[in-house]
Amino acid sequence: MNDYLVKAIDKTKNLRLLTVNAKDMVAETQKRHDTWSASSAVLGRTLIGGLLLAAAGLTGEEELTVRLLGNGPVGATIVTAKADYTAKGYVQNPHIALPAKSDGHINVKKAVGQGWFEVTKDLGLKEPYTGQVPIVSGEIAEDFTYYLTKSEQIPSAVGLSVFVNPNNTIGAAGGFMLQALPGASDELIDRTVKRINALPQLSSAFLDGMTPEDLARKILGTDCKILEKQDVHYACDCSKEKYAEILATLKTSQLNDMINKDHGAELTCNFCGDKYHYSEDELKEILTKKDNQKD
Repeated sequence: MNDYLVKAIDKTKNLRLLTVNAKDMVAETQKRHDTWSASSAVLGRTLIGGLLLAAAGLTGEEELTVRLLGNGPVGATIVTAKADYTAKGYVQNPHIALPAKSDGHINVKKAVGQGWFEVTKDLGLKEPYTGQVPIVSGEIAEDFTYYLTKSEQIPSAVGLSVFVNPNNTIGAAGGFMLQALPGASDELIDRTVKRINALPQLSSAFLDGMTPEDLARKILGTDCKILEKQDVHYACDCSKEKYAEILATLKTSQLNDMINKDHGAELTCNFCGDKYHYSEDELKEILTKKDNQKD
């Protein structure tokens, strides 16, 4: 099954829901960063949550970045998602595997620890907007829910799941984001929350073949309306040209050291792991352009 996201609305048109299967996206991220089980679960859940958040509120060229800044062993987790249904991310410490909890699940809360949950939105304005809340759970879905409720004042419910196989490959990944619209009654919200609480374990359901449409109907009811279906992808927009622009921001002395001492430079993208090599001549060209811009 290819990764895709569904947008749906309940029959009263007071609840909107996004559901997604993101196994391939999370698997691609796991392979690129060689993440172990705990790191995969943390990065995968944050990746899915960021994708859902972007799909729920961004348009055009807009993008957002989620920073999960916990003091647990995985360290910081950074995810960037765009309005075009793409996302990328990395975790500070990819090789973290922890003893399973008593129920056999990955101890995501311990992997994350305590700290801050931040979302920065680049909406094409002069300055990006950043909202910050404490990490209240470390399970990540609850932290997205808390952020939406406190920072964006949107009553929400979020579910995120990543199943990691014993060999560290990804067996399943997906989730949902429910948002109450202004007309939603307490009774409607309570009834829907009961449906969510009655859901089977998400990872098991995705492993059994549950589709985003299936999940939407389980949450909103079989009479909900599917509004939209969109493929989602892992994507990184790094390039040699972009990293050349970064090199151009360095001090002239630093560039000269790369030319005369290192005889070149190699930069690695944190998000995707791609490497970009610059020869002495290429560095000299960057330095020349930098000097010309000063004149």
